[in-house]
Amino acid sequence: MHSLRPRPGTGPLGGPLVHLDLVGSTNDHARELALAGAPHGTVVAAERQTAGRGRQGRTWSAPAGRALTLSALVRLPAAAFEPLPLAVPIAVAEACEAVSPVKCRIKWPNDVWVEGLKVSGVLIEARPQDGWAVIGIGLNVDTALDELADDLRQTASSLRIASGAPVDREAALDELLARLAVWIARLGDPGRVVEAFRERDVLQGRRIAWSSGQVRQEGEARGIDDDGALVVFTDAGERVRLDAGEVHLVRPAGARG
Repeated sequence: MHSLRPRPGTGPLGGPLVHLDLVGSTNDHARELALAGAPHGTVVAAERQTAGRGRQGRTWSAPAGRALTLSALVRLPAAAFEPLPLAVPIAVAEACEAVSPVKCRIKWPNDVWVEGLKVSGVLIEARPQDGWAVIGIGLNVDTALDELADDLRQTASSLRIASGAPVDREAALDELLARLAVWIARLGDPGRVVEAFRERDVLQGRRIAWSSGQVRQEGEARGIDDDGALVVFTDAGERVRLDAGEVHLVRPAGARG
């Protein structure tokens, strides 16, 4: 296992990088730092998490030394919180493409895919009333296929698997923090964020399913609106606007991506 090198001082986001060998959850640790007054741009990165989590209460696990598991604390003006969930996966996608010969797409709201498989997940825990958010990112960088859990091999991948070559985690971390800094600086121009997201939208024109209460619904995704909500048209022609929740791509039998 190769640990990330210590990085004292100020990073690309403007705050210190806290590197931990073991933590329950980087998001929990970053939230504690936020409540204690840590500065904007503080990043918590861990080699291993015992209670890492993804969206919808799922767990997030990654082999030590192969992935990036980190959380960044950002302190923002009120208007910046709405485009933040769109901007973060754009930054992740650009970082991936900078260190590996892959092409990234984004599955609304913020999963990053390569060749139809998930390489990165984002979990943002925002406190707009207090002016801060914690951005949790898990990115499979140098993970080999046999290091993925059996139940993930049909849906997940890594930059190493997708490119067929090793990928340096240090380089990936540098690019990720640099691209996050760029897109956080662009939150004041939400139209630019929306357009960049639309260029990578993997669901555009695809059939998707979602749950409304206990009822499963299906329809065709028609992209995001200017507020970042996903627009779907049902088979009955009804226009549905989803501003939160989980959607699933309805794939033809035997298809991927």
